[in-house]
Amino acid sequence: MDAAADILRDLDNLPRRDTPSMRAVRKHWSKTLRAASAEEVLATAAALETRSGQTGKWLAYELIRFHPGAFAAVTEVQIEPFAARAQSWYAVDALGTILTGPLWAQGRLADGRVEAWSRSPDLWLRRSALVATVGLNARASGGPGDAARTLPVCRRLAPDREDMVVKALSWALRALSQRDRPAVERFMAEMDAVLAPRVKREVRHKLQTGLKTPRKARNATAD
Repeated sequence: MDAAADILRDLDNLPRRDTPSMRAVRKHWSKTLRAASAEEVLATAAALETRSGQTGKWLAYELIRFHPGAFAAVTEVQIEPFAARAQSWYAVDALGTILTGPLWAQGRLADGRVEAWSRSPDLWLRRSALVATVGLNARASGGPGDAARTLPVCRRLAPDREDMVVKALSWALRALSQRDRPAVERFMAEMDAVLAPRVKREVRHKLQTGLKTPRKARNATAD
């Protein structure tokens, strides 16, 4: 059975290819593959991910995340190609929050791997390093927050002015602020001269109000 081809067929047959409809397909296939081995699910996810467009890659990540055997078995070496092929904000953000962040929280993604991404000339890998910290600090990952691993990545990428990296840095610091506010406040003071104006504006507003942007601005422009 070529489960990846069958999943793609089910996606193609959707009347509307929106997130709820696509997630319903993923849940159906997670149930169908429940008894499959970790190796089968990992192979299916890899095949699906390589055949999907950037906006469909998250289905492959979720197939792994929601199959206990596959998530327990996936290795850092297997994650690397997924990261290399994530070439949009949509794919990078899904990978970081669904897989790389939770794996890092469990100690199954090495600090050195994330550091290497943060030093890459590929802007999507640099964004991946920051988004992994979002997954690392998410309550769903089960940890209390991890400033010790988050802030070195943020410090390394603070001078980066690539728009996708600047936005991810703001996100990383805002996520950490919900778990360790004092650490973020100290970082903001220390790095004030280096941080992009957008990062300073959004993170400070988050610290002051709990929101990323003022309500009036949020109503006037897309987030």
